[in-house]
Amino acid sequence: MKRKITTYGGYFETFMNSLSSKEQDKVQYALLLLKTEDRVPIKFIKLIRDGLYELRIEFNGNIYRVFFIFDEGQIVVLFNGFHKKTQKTPNIEIEKAFKIKDKYYEDKQSQNC
Repeated sequence: MKRKITTYGGYFETFMNSLSSKEQDKVQYALLLLKTEDRVPIKFIKLIRDGLYELRIEFNGNIYRVFFIFDEGQIVVLFNGFHKKTQKTPNIEIEKAFKIKDKYYEDKQSQNC
């Protein structure tokens, strides 16, 4: 299995730039699993709803999340990421990811016209 991983809107890059190099390495490890494994353990991904997933990363007692979608089956599109500080994923972060998702599909559709 080999999925293509891409980003949209620069949100993921902004998130990665906010992390230390060791934190970035841990995120890259989780992305490698997503890219290469047929079945990624539930420890690493979770369906939020309506095709939006979160990539789950833990490092040194800190929790990080990166929202993504599957587009056309084998393409993973990364959206925003954040440092999770509460038990539950904040709704504001989920809503931000849905807005990015909607914009992604609007842009994609306008390119296909």
